[in-house]
Amino acid sequence: MLGTADAEIVRLGVQHSVWRPHVFDAWRRAGVGLGATVIDIGCGPGFATLDLAAHVGPAGRVIAVERSGRFRAFLREQLTAHSVRNVSVVDIDLARDRIDVVDADAAWCRWVACFVTSPRTLVRSIATSLRRGGVAIFHEYVDYGTWRLLPDSPPLDAFVVETMASWRASAGEPDIARALPGLLQEEGCRIVDVRPLVFALTPRDDMWRWPAGYARAGAQRLRELGRVDDVWRDRVIADVDAAEQNPTTVMITPMVLEVIAERV
Repeated sequence: MLGTADAEIVRLGVQHSVWRPHVFDAWRRAGVGLGATVIDIGCGPGFATLDLAAHVGPAGRVIAVERSGRFRAFLREQLTAHSVRNVSVVDIDLARDRIDVVDADAAWCRWVACFVTSPRTLVRSIATSLRRGGVAIFHEYVDYGTWRLLPDSPPLDAFVVETMASWRASAGEPDIARALPGLLQEEGCRIVDVRPLVFALTPRDDMWRWPAGYARAGAQRLRELGRVDDVWRDRVIADVDAAEQNPTTVMITPMVLEVIAERV
């Protein structure tokens, strides 16, 4: 959706930083610990990968799976800079390629299933990469349409609708988490825990930076893709900027579903 340029890497870093407490909580409740072998599915520039590497410790292993050469190069630079030696970076297109791993203890997948053309293929590949008793942990959107500003913002509402349409035009599905429990069970996994993650934020909240940053970058990206014009883009960005200057504004985030499943 947003490409792989330097500005997007910075935005993804901000996004990961505000989500870190919820990510670590999911890993903890899923039983991911020291010495584990974990697959980071669609790792992007690797912010979660670095956290996973520290989380499993030197005796553990992280396999970072990513198709973008730009993101893989950035991650390798970070691994070298931080002297991280328990991470393997693998070039795989998750839309069509099998994950060439067996008997992993866990797989972490965040905002990947919503973009692939075949979520069933992705889930099957994840399931077969896990040992029996291994866990798959997902953070995927279940109701993207919950995203809104209070007071109402017609430009942001239009942005949400257009963003969902652009995903579907590329054979993605923004609300893919609705299908995940069923797909996982069909591939031999038992659902351990499911919970919604949705937040009511004000501009004072650190997490505000995640949806606000996405709206600004997303509006520009939709313009680059030719789906909207300059006036439309500028209206969305101006409305988000104005909301950010109003301390009484509330932003309801797009609802994410956390799914933890065990291979049986």
